[in-house]
Amino acid sequence: MEARTTGTDPAVAGASARVGRYRWVICALLFAATAINYVDRQMIGVLKPTLQGEFGWSESDFANIIFWFQLAYAIGYIGFGRIVDVVGARAGYTIAILVWTVSHMAHGLATSITTFAMARFGLGVGEAGNFPAGIKAVTEWFPQRERAYAIGLFNAGANIGAIVTPLLVPALVLAFDWRVAFYVTGVFGVLWLIAWLAIYRHPEQHPRVSAAELAYIRQDPADPVVPLAWSKVATYRETWAYALGKFCIDPIWWFFLFWLPGYLFNRYDMDLKTFGLPLAVIYLISDLGSIAGGWMSSRLIASGRTPNVARKATMFVCACLVMPIFFAQNISSVWGAVAVIGLATAAHQAFSANLYALPSDMFPRGAVGSVVGIGGTVGAIGGMGMALFTGYILDATNNNYSVLFAIAGSAYFVALIAVHLLSPRLARVDAR
Repeated sequence: MEARTTGTDPAVAGASARVGRYRWVICALLFAATAINYVDRQMIGVLKPTLQGEFGWSESDFANIIFWFQLAYAIGYIGFGRIVDVVGARAGYTIAILVWTVSHMAHGLATSITTFAMARFGLGVGEAGNFPAGIKAVTEWFPQRERAYAIGLFNAGANIGAIVTPLLVPALVLAFDWRVAFYVTGVFGVLWLIAWLAIYRHPEQHPRVSAAELAYIRQDPADPVVPLAWSKVATYRETWAYALGKFCIDPIWWFFLFWLPGYLFNRYDMDLKTFGLPLAVIYLISDLGSIAGGWMSSRLIASGRTPNVARKATMFVCACLVMPIFFAQNISSVWGAVAVIGLATAAHQAFSANLYALPSDMFPRGAVGSVVGIGGTVGAIGGMGMALFTGYILDATNNNYSVLFAIAGSAYFVALIAVHLLSPRLARVDAR
């Protein structure tokens, strides 16, 4: 049977504006964590021209450093998927941000490819916990009809982090040096952890959550909360619908994140002072996409469409919007390139917000973290291959990005086809 729109009592729907909004405070915390996550993650991309100049790295050298980050991310993602199902979002997030903040600051001590790779490995393990814990928190705090929107909002923090990084980091480097930039930005994670421990509780245990808001959060049919074994979760086609979608699109986002600064630097003869604004505009555009993608599918569900129709229709529109990136290499104007690449990154974020919502659509709460973890690991494996391939192509073609942009332009259709073939109806899994 096809997944159905969650039934909501008219009185509950009519009172939704009066039940309280503390769940959005939690969403704001997740947004802030994701922004910090992306500041820490993207810094090596923004500093790539500086570090290549100082250490003499080739594109393949840089790709190898990214490879180790993504290997760690693959390991950490599946590990944290299980951890958050067992210990919950609060403890899982705490562990994750401690690991990634310490590792981020360790970049300031690195002196070679090996030591950079070691710091990136630790960062990858810790940062992998962000989305399993965040989606687990959304599953705990939001009804199904609001989850894609909430995920879209907190996922928009990725773009805020990506906007802040090219504006803040060059200023820190020019005022001090690149090592100080890692230490200063590491403080953000410490401050967030203090706020998280002070604020986050399960909604049933939170003194700021009214009985009406708790009833609104719990309006969906009850499902098991006991964690399921990986061996059981991995047997479902729906798990692999999500995982193969991640395998297709995650490498493209990694490519944007780590290689766009170098692309602007080389293609348009920019430097540390000038490429920050175009890069920030690209991620500002993508921020709008993240919110719009979650809003669109949530709006379709609210209007009576099934999650299956709402998610896939939104994802199809997003796949179409990525296609102009095929021509990005041939655009002579930097702002023309910003418009086309920004549209592609916005479409990615909108697509991603809906893909992230699928585990909570299809699985009981006790399995969501594990499914997200498996998908993130598979996506990171794809990213590892994409990193090595990108380094090879750029070294072999003297920094021509045409092949890479062509792959980016087609990946989202492949992802949607995989999702649809493996889960034609996004049916709810009976995982008892």
